[in-house]
Amino acid sequence: MQFRLAVLGIFLCTFQAYSQGIIRGKVFNPVNNEPVAFANILILNTELGAISDENGMYEINAIPPGLYNVRASFVGFKTSTAFEVQVTLARPVQLDFQLQEDAADLSEVVVNSEFTRSEETPLSVRKLNTNEIERYPGGNRDISRVIQALPGVASTPSFRNDILIRGGAPNENKFYVDEIEVPVINHFSTQGSSGGPVGILNVNLIKNLDLIAGGFPANRMDAMSSFFEVQLKDGRRDKMATQLTVGASELTLSNEGPISEKTTYSLSARRSYLQGLFRLLGLPFLPTFNDFQLKTTTKLNAKTELTFIGLGAIDNFELNQDIPEDETEEERENRLYLLDVLPVQTQWNYATGLKLKRFRENGFWTFVLSRNMLNNQAIKYAGNDNSSEANLLFDYTSQESENKFRAENSIFGKGYTIKYGVNYQYSRYFISNFDRSTLASTGEVIDVESTSFFNQYGAFVSGSKNFYGDRLLISGGIRMDGADFAETASNPLNQISPRVSFSYQLRPNLFATANAGIYYQKPPYTVLGYRNNEGELENQENDVRFIRNSQLIAGIEFLVPEKNRRFTAEAFYKKYSNYPSSIRNGIALANLGADFGVIGNEPVESNAEGRAYGLEFLAQQRLFNDFYGIAALTLVRSEFTNPNTEGFVPSSWDNKFIISLTAGKRFGKNWEVGARWRFLGGTPYTPYDLEESSLISNWDLRNAGILDYSQINAVRLDPFHQLDLRIDKKYYFKRWNLNWYVDIQNIYNFQAEQAPILIPVRDDSGNILLDPNDPNRYQLKLIENPAGSVLPTVGIIVEF
Repeated sequence: MQFRLAVLGIFLCTFQAYSQGIIRGKVFNPVNNEPVAFANILILNTELGAISDENGMYEINAIPPGLYNVRASFVGFKTSTAFEVQVTLARPVQLDFQLQEDAADLSEVVVNSEFTRSEETPLSVRKLNTNEIERYPGGNRDISRVIQALPGVASTPSFRNDILIRGGAPNENKFYVDEIEVPVINHFSTQGSSGGPVGILNVNLIKNLDLIAGGFPANRMDAMSSFFEVQLKDGRRDKMATQLTVGASELTLSNEGPISEKTTYSLSARRSYLQGLFRLLGLPFLPTFNDFQLKTTTKLNAKTELTFIGLGAIDNFELNQDIPEDETEEERENRLYLLDVLPVQTQWNYATGLKLKRFRENGFWTFVLSRNMLNNQAIKYAGNDNSSEANLLFDYTSQESENKFRAENSIFGKGYTIKYGVNYQYSRYFISNFDRSTLASTGEVIDVESTSFFNQYGAFVSGSKNFYGDRLLISGGIRMDGADFAETASNPLNQISPRVSFSYQLRPNLFATANAGIYYQKPPYTVLGYRNNEGELENQENDVRFIRNSQLIAGIEFLVPEKNRRFTAEAFYKKYSNYPSSIRNGIALANLGADFGVIGNEPVESNAEGRAYGLEFLAQQRLFNDFYGIAALTLVRSEFTNPNTEGFVPSSWDNKFIISLTAGKRFGKNWEVGARWRFLGGTPYTPYDLEESSLISNWDLRNAGILDYSQINAVRLDPFHQLDLRIDKKYYFKRWNLNWYVDIQNIYNFQAEQAPILIPVRDDSGNILLDPNDPNRYQLKLIENPAGSVLPTVGIIVEF
């Protein structure tokens, strides 16, 4: 066996040494879609390159397999660099470049940032490409985890993908895929929020990811913390190609190619086998997820392009009541607690959209028509005994569906741009909710079934202009939005959102930036569609409002383009108003945290305020001399008021500090090693009300403790840290490629503190013991709830 492996290794090395790869593609102007002829395309740090022909097409041959930075340039156009382009032997790389005309005089010296500064958003933008996402240590090819390396982004010690940016809640983020909004990007998503344990988007099909954490463009709406702009790869124009990924928990198949001379496609399907793995490990819950992804691009003519995308996911969550062998007392207590509180859950969602782009000489029109839907079902029986309806604790079903239209006109002139547009959205929210547990302490039963419809509308205008030989950039815009979910919100004049950004070139490669803006976001549908037992839209009667967020940002950016380095520092301040607070509990929803389930399905008032402020520092080294790295430090505070407390109290997202260090090195023979270390301050939590929780009448209906909201977020967890490691090895064959990797999360097995769990004391038969001093109460106890274990993952990626 050893001899065979040695012979195979010699064969692989010999074969790769005498084989070459190809890069080919098109260079074009993104303003008018016209080809850029005679552009120079150069593979950096090599002597390999090409010149585009009259149709903008180019091809570079005889490239040794590996990872390269490729640059395209032409006189009168801004330079563009594609980082970390993977060249293989299985198929030519399809690499297209967009070169936009440079308004500066040719005689002037214009410093070009290889980090692609945007005129609309000249600050608070972070970019990642497909290779950076795929090889990220601890990311497991999931964009929601990969962005945790960036400044301002907090993560949790649990296995959830909650995206917490600059002290904001997980539901303050919006996601766009090829300019089409996709509301849900995680499996087992928390309704009313955005978190979940596993991302939906397939990294194999992603070209680039932009995270905009401030200075939002006026054509984006309904978010206060960030916008994610995901650009998918176009399908191959030459021939079909396939990629198979086998991981520790899932199997993914991706395929792309031409349908006709004018149409290409890319698609993927993924199936998890976590259920079998969790059953083998003896865990009390059994999740299964599936997802699908499709994109087609059609060049109707030289000036018209039609894009279609479709994404969908199906998630099932079952309970495992098998008793593991050799179970310890602590494991038994945890298992019984989870079986008591976890529901059986089914969730599915999809998003589809069409984007039509019509080019002209000085710009283009963009029309987007899309639909998305989320279906969420959860059911729970006392003792998990569904033999009688008398045991039913809750039965929850809801659906959120949206139909959206957006039209935008982009005009590009010499040194300026102008955009304007309108949008309309028609939404449906259905809920069927029987619940005996939420209001157990009052004896009230929730029993509602209803359907609500909402209209939302908006318009914007924006522009940017360069001054002083392109040293000063001023961009700004204004938008207004309205919706008929309540009286105040229906008038767009109540939601006017101005914003302005500045970027000034102090010295070559040194920029000062600033932004001020007001942004609005509607509350989640769980709030808007909530009805009481009389069937009334109670929150409409309460005149629930758009949440308002005023932001100030100032920063500095230093670039070292010849070494692909970037250094930034930014200060930010975010002021919240009209934030929903729970009438039942008297606290802001921002202080409820995020977990599996539903947030906001209750009566609220728009009377809470909040603030988040801090400093961010970033040092980024893109691939240079086979090394890359990101160092990020964030100092942040996040605080909110509550109707039942005085002054500001820490929110559930108040980490205080976030440190993230990521680095990687490429070695000979196609080996690559990367590591990430995170260190975050502990977040606050609310302790249990032991008196209320121990009452038998409460516990039997809830199977969980009741929080003491008079001590909202009064206790803080200890800081947590984690080291992740990833090793990759690649092999290149004439017709196929092989990549295996080992990804180890939390390599030194740090046990992060989490809020303790309140559980009942049981006898040997599993029966809950009564309090000997009060027969109306159970005996309860708090147990530690640490998060974290060594999580190794082995994966194989095959391309052909």
